[in-house]
Amino acid sequence: MPEILLRKRAIIIEEIFHEGGPASPVPLRRGAILSAIRNPFAGRYVEEIAPFMEDLKPLGLEMARALLAALGGNPKIVEGYGKGAIVGAAGELEHGALWHVPGGYAMREILGDAKAIVASTKKLGAPGARLDVPVTHVNASYVRSHFDAMEVGLPDGPKADEIVVVLVMTTGPRIHARVGGLAAKDVKGEDGLR
Repeated sequence: MPEILLRKRAIIIEEIFHEGGPASPVPLRRGAILSAIRNPFAGRYVEEIAPFMEDLKPLGLEMARALLAALGGNPKIVEGYGKGAIVGAAGELEHGALWHVPGGYAMREILGDAKAIVASTKKLGAPGARLDVPVTHVNASYVRSHFDAMEVGLPDGPKADEIVVVLVMTTGPRIHARVGGLAAKDVKGEDGLR
């Protein structure tokens, strides 16, 4: 499989103090890391693409470590996560699916004991395309307060022959979350759902 050719990386950190109600004593922090890499399958149909996931694993770990460091370095503060990919116009949607395993398992490994599946999305897009990356609780996908998304993108990516791969981590629930459901404090953490 081809080597990973990284053109650009960006880290975005948001701090959310309120959403129109009272200010939270602790702001919600949402962070994303985006990497624009060359798509080795751009412009042609290739039947066997799955082995490229193995090549992407070191990039996933590197990105997860860098994002965690940008959020302060302590895995215990991360309560939500998600991943995504924007594939350039010469690629196909399936090329974005190559990020599922390397991105998801990297965050679960870096965070230690994360149980929930890592929510994901992907799309085709031109340079400047934006992606809403879904976020769920790291140990229980049914924790409604942590259903969130972070909009991300690069102004000059993906180029037609690139994929922009993305990881997102958050430090808590939505500010002012109050729609009920399973509370984070009640998570059993056995099955990744509850």
